[in-house]
Amino acid sequence: MNKPLRRIAIFAGLLVIVLLIRDNWLQYAQANSLDSDPKNRRVAIERYAQPRGDIIVDGKSITGAAKTTGSDFAYKRTYQDGPMWAPVTGYVSQAYGATQLESIDDGILTGNDDRLFFRRTLDMITGKKKEGGNVVTTLNGDAQKAAYEGLGNKKGAVAAIDPSTGAILALASTPSYDPSSFAGNSAEDEKAWTKVQKKNNPDDPTLNRALRQTYPPGSTFKLVTAAAALENEKYTDPDDKTETPLPWTMPGTSTDLKNEGNIPCKNATMRDALKYSCNTVFGKIGADLGQKKMQEEAEKFGFNSEEFTPVRSNASNFDKDMNVSQTALSSIGQFDTTATPLQMAMVASAIANDGTLMKPYMVSELQAPNLDTVSKTSPEKMSEPLSAENAQKLQSMMETVVNEGTGTNARIPGVTVGGKTGTAENGINNEGTPYAWFVSYAKTDKGSPVAVAVVVEDSDATDVSGGGLAAPVAKDVMQAVIDSKK
Repeated sequence: MNKPLRRIAIFAGLLVIVLLIRDNWLQYAQANSLDSDPKNRRVAIERYAQPRGDIIVDGKSITGAAKTTGSDFAYKRTYQDGPMWAPVTGYVSQAYGATQLESIDDGILTGNDDRLFFRRTLDMITGKKKEGGNVVTTLNGDAQKAAYEGLGNKKGAVAAIDPSTGAILALASTPSYDPSSFAGNSAEDEKAWTKVQKKNNPDDPTLNRALRQTYPPGSTFKLVTAAAALENEKYTDPDDKTETPLPWTMPGTSTDLKNEGNIPCKNATMRDALKYSCNTVFGKIGADLGQKKMQEEAEKFGFNSEEFTPVRSNASNFDKDMNVSQTALSSIGQFDTTATPLQMAMVASAIANDGTLMKPYMVSELQAPNLDTVSKTSPEKMSEPLSAENAQKLQSMMETVVNEGTGTNARIPGVTVGGKTGTAENGINNEGTPYAWFVSYAKTDKGSPVAVAVVVEDSDATDVSGGGLAAPVAKDVMQAVIDSKK
């Protein structure tokens, strides 16, 4: 080969090498960024080229798929009872992305998850069309319906947990929205999307109030304070008199902590203090124990930490730096103390489960398209906020609240119910409608199948109270779970 030809051959060889390097760089090093590039429409077209897998409740699909017209996206998501299940499923939209389970488990639902690689390869060889897998939830359909219908046109939320496992049984939030209404990318979908945005709808229907909204828990937080008193041996017997004067002035101030009405709180026992919801007794317990011990107990129940169910739940708050009077107010669920409904269901769950708090979760299993199990969730112990002995003492106090106190609307014939009402102040100078809370558990001869937290954020009712507004909703949810196990 003469010299000019050799040079041309070498140059051509170098060009081939550069081309190969560039090709491999694009296919491997830049693959993820190109896949996620919003300008790469082929990825989106492929994502909606076949129906998604389903989200399952009680063995039945609560999701589906529909053919799309006038678009290069072949299929869009549909939902059965969309507003009722939206706090669980989230949404997936051709135009607006995905949230919650639809987003977290998108790989399984579309069939693109790496754990389905072998299945995809086999389908490619056999010529079978690609399919998505399923997400099997822990939710109880009857409990979810009871929660959603119980809230009705009121703004609020419900969270229900199986205390023995941590499985979430109900997760309702109102007002809600229908994810089907903007699952496509048409002008009608755009109108529906615009309608539910907070800037256009102050009720913010897409907000998951059960997981993402924190509220002052009011008197329901007295359960945490009672647990702290028992665990730190401030009081060891629920029926011993507490050393609580009336009035009681908060330390470092000239301000008396007020009780609601003329209730018998002077030196009341913890049982009676919980029954009548005495601010003075529990405020003084918090002040006497001090901020550090109260914080430690609150954090054992899950405060000050986000939870992942796998959907993220906002961290509930118990301040880490407070003076004595602020600690007193925090110990009755006011000042800066805030909690999600899930958090307060966790409090009731730990008490009902003899002091052991199980990690909350809502996905039982991920399935391949052929229904083989890809992964399964095992119950996991999260913490032990109180001993079994102290948990049982607190159970007896909560049962007194339902049998004789402010929680009588939660009674279920033939079932042992423990609960705590709460009415939390709201707004600047408390000019807003108070938040009505009820936290409870039910117990049968087979154990405690459900713990519930209900919050009603606003209502047309003239008498706003946890016992009047929230307790009946909790009762219906507990009854639904008990009936489903018969």
